[in-house]
Amino acid sequence: MVNFFLIAFCIIAGMVLKATRLIHPDAHKGINTWILYLALPAVSFKYLPQVHWSWQMLFPALGILICVVGGWIWMWIYAHMKGYSARSRSTLQIVSAYPNTSFVGFPLVTAFFGEQYLSIAIVSDQMMFFLLSSLGIITALQGGGQAGVIDAKIIARRLFTFPPFLGCIGALVLSQFINLNFAEPFFDKLAATVAPLALFSVGLQLKFNGWRKLVPQISAAMVYKLLIAPAVVLLVAILLGVNGDIAKISVFEVAMPTLLTASIIAEQFRLNTKLTNLTIGFGIIIGFVSVTFWYYVIEWLL
Repeated sequence: MVNFFLIAFCIIAGMVLKATRLIHPDAHKGINTWILYLALPAVSFKYLPQVHWSWQMLFPALGILICVVGGWIWMWIYAHMKGYSARSRSTLQIVSAYPNTSFVGFPLVTAFFGEQYLSIAIVSDQMMFFLLSSLGIITALQGGGQAGVIDAKIIARRLFTFPPFLGCIGALVLSQFINLNFAEPFFDKLAATVAPLALFSVGLQLKFNGWRKLVPQISAAMVYKLLIAPAVVLLVAILLGVNGDIAKISVFEVAMPTLLTASIIAEQFRLNTKLTNLTIGFGIIIGFVSVTFWYYVIEWLL
């Protein structure tokens, strides 16, 4: 219950402080910098060294891959049918394909299943950030009007300068040579800032005015993110014979609403930040209901 209250409190706090002008209009930029460069890499160093790898532990990564690729294809078809610009198409692909595996996912996994299952959730989360750092950056570059100059060097530079990706690689490599247990309290404190600051940042940027004009786009993104994607991953789990806790957490993480970092990506690459933030805001609200639905479905089927 505390996690649910925290999510609502942080978003509302951001909206109230911005509405009362008690905070600088660009305060979210500094907050986003902290999250990207310090807090998110700390999440990797906190959880990845604790993961016990096995063949079945690949399924959380596979679930995210299915979700991201499916969202990319879904929105490419939808945008093509609607005649949207490359900027709108890329924005829709970003907000529909990448689930909120950590900011909202970790608290909800803890609330519904227990903290011990974060060792499975972290695999989903790191795969999500790897894909965001690669396919997501390519998608954002295309929408930002740089489609004509994208080459391997640009992609590699973006990938290897994206802090969450560097944190993931650093945690995987260093943990093989150094026992990082001594630094766990430090990483724990940094990682703890991710959820409240990210939610607060969304609240600072969230505006509900003009949402009616964007209902078709928001609806298309949320239908895929909250319903279609988890249903497809659930079906794949059943077909592959993957069940138990790994399958449950994998489907549950895919069912999360849109990634909060999508708003940071949209701002950095000059995509449609209004559509991004509205989808995140409505997705979190509706997501509380949809993830509860998926919890009972996967408990029944898996």
